[in-house]
Amino acid sequence: MKTRGKKYLDAVKLLDVAKEYTPGEAVTLAKKMTHTRFDETVELHLRMGLDSKNATQQVRGVALLPHGLGKKVRVLIFAQGEAARTAETNGADYVGGDELIQKIEGGWLEFDTAIATPDMMGKVGKLGKILGRKGLMPNPKAGTVVVANDLPRIIQMALKGRVEFKLDRTAIIHVPVGKTSFTEDKLVENLTAVVEAIMKAKPSGAKGQYVKTASLTTTMGPGIKLDLKPTLALTAG
Repeated sequence: MKTRGKKYLDAVKLLDVAKEYTPGEAVTLAKKMTHTRFDETVELHLRMGLDSKNATQQVRGVALLPHGLGKKVRVLIFAQGEAARTAETNGADYVGGDELIQKIEGGWLEFDTAIATPDMMGKVGKLGKILGRKGLMPNPKAGTVVVANDLPRIIQMALKGRVEFKLDRTAIIHVPVGKTSFTEDKLVENLTAVVEAIMKAKPSGAKGQYVKTASLTTTMGPGIKLDLKPTLALTAG
């Protein structure tokens, strides 16, 4: 059994494991329990009442965090011609076609989001095994395969803090919502944006209870149980 450090154990003493916390209470507690020297990521974990093997019960989408993720997002665009010029003038960090594909095949992955125009997907498709494992493969359902006219909007969303979410094989959704250095209000507002997006993405094949449990955690901290009713009722107004 792994032995926990003194700082971790001291932090856990603040947690009532039997309690379900409101979003505001959970954010406050997560910040109080931070015990590392780095700025930890705050994450939302949802256990869904879905069958991850059923094609009609898949959940996948994006959420735009109003306060970002606390880091610079490096955006890569697979495009050519006029679409490539549009991407370059709208702030993309890396833009290209065959040369970028070859670079990635060689092991380069120094970017956080990959977006492609439809005409590039025939070539980008061969990167599936590489980008898929990292969650970086452009996908129409995730809004990362877009026509040239939509590139400016999508690039700006990505730069501001666009996060993707999807149901994993264990029927859980994991999504980052910010950093422990954020104010409580900013974390709650980011959390609200994620919850809203996931609720709107409810698949037509969902049966019974859509979200079974929810928890908030930090990179090195314990899970904080969330009270489902106020959590799922979050709205940006």
